[in-house]
Amino acid sequence: MFDFDALALAMTRQTVLCVGDLMLDEFVYGEVSRISPEAPAPVIAVHRSETDVGGAGNVARNVASLGARCIFVGLTGDDDAGKTLRAELARESLIESVLVCDPARPTTRKVRFVAEHSSSHMLRADWELARPASAGIEQQLIDAILPLLPRADIVLLSDYAKGVLTARVIRNVIDAAKKLGKHVIVDPKSANLAIYRGATLLKPNRKEFAEATRSRADTGKNIADAAQEIMQLADCEAVLVTRGEHGMTLVPRAGEVIHVPGHPVKVRDFSGAGDTVAAALALALAAGADWEAALRMANAAAAVAVGKQGVATVTPAELRRKILPHASLAAEDKIVVAGGDLDIHLADWRRQGLRVGFTNGCFDILHPGHVKVLTAARGVCDRLIVGLNSDASVRRLKGEGRPVQDERARAEVLAALEAVDLVAIFEQDTPIHLITQVKPSVLIKGGDYTREQVVGHDVVEAGGGEVLLVDILEGHSTTSLVRRARESYP
Repeated sequence: MFDFDALALAMTRQTVLCVGDLMLDEFVYGEVSRISPEAPAPVIAVHRSETDVGGAGNVARNVASLGARCIFVGLTGDDDAGKTLRAELARESLIESVLVCDPARPTTRKVRFVAEHSSSHMLRADWELARPASAGIEQQLIDAILPLLPRADIVLLSDYAKGVLTARVIRNVIDAAKKLGKHVIVDPKSANLAIYRGATLLKPNRKEFAEATRSRADTGKNIADAAQEIMQLADCEAVLVTRGEHGMTLVPRAGEVIHVPGHPVKVRDFSGAGDTVAAALALALAAGADWEAALRMANAAAAVAVGKQGVATVTPAELRRKILPHASLAAEDKIVVAGGDLDIHLADWRRQGLRVGFTNGCFDILHPGHVKVLTAARGVCDRLIVGLNSDASVRRLKGEGRPVQDERARAEVLAALEAVDLVAIFEQDTPIHLITQVKPSVLIKGGDYTREQVVGHDVVEAGGGEVLLVDILEGHSTTSLVRRARESYP
């Protein structure tokens, strides 16, 4: 359960120590309309080019774009690409870069040639020396990193296998971080995941995970089984496997496997999406989020990143629009009467594989206790439906003189809340027919109920869903508010 705004604000107060392989990413965009007369190769008529800080540097830029501070340690060569990277990072006010220079190696540089209109990558040219740093450079890196650890709230190792994260550097950083009680997130490249032993979380993509575990990694069960072996081998608390359009699967050492589906999005470019995920995940965990909240934040960040061209960064505002997509809708667009209109929304959400939550009530006078339950409810699902008792239903339940506000007014107030994706008005005394229609993945009620008292708990659980009870805010109830108002104004 999480309140997006509270978590996003807490993330801005964190400092991430990011260590990894820095590279210069260049994108050349143009139009392809002919084949070269010199060889059977397409000719690209260049329209424009862009230069970005890539690799682990893109992780640092995403930390900064999310409003947090990043201390970045990396490696460059003594060349023009290295000078460009130093200058670009120096312009980032929230990034403190500590760059070791190795004159014996070129700065890693990648140039991608992209067809402008289709966003298809035609060719990539690399300048790199993909071998571990020398013993002397390795020691310089360790000497630079260790004194920075006390200033960090969390440590992130971004391994692109370009020489920075040698076995010795990894071991020194993880061991020192653990002694200081710091969590370590690793975006690994090595198929030997045991070299990251002691990290808090490993974040391979599906291909990397399949190669490391020699498994198919094509279902949640396959991933969960293989991840258990990895956690024993690498002594980590969790493994997160990113699965592209299929979302993300997190397997914790303790607790249930968590899977979130990918957001429906038009993919423009996958470049740097993993960096964005790592940054958002590290910041959310540093800010105190639980596994599920951190995973949902990271999943939304990935969806934003792949919708942009080039190596992209993500802002809190973009995350908010992705996590709360209906927040900006007019209230009347979020109100339906249980029936056909609701089925249209449900069919669309189910087609996208989204987790639908449901809660209900009269909500006669909206108060902080209601808001707390609704915010917590939205934190455990992708879409939240609120069942609202009609006026006739409230009158039968609460007696004459209620509701104080008619159903339309109550529905509009609820629909104005960012946490609410849809308000469904129902006529019956209980929402059992509505719950049967919705078939929610999670049914949420206040903690003043027991599980057995929650209407529809048996229907939801029989369908594989769960019932969640949220702690209520003491001292707030509509009945007491109405009574006090009537006593004050007889």
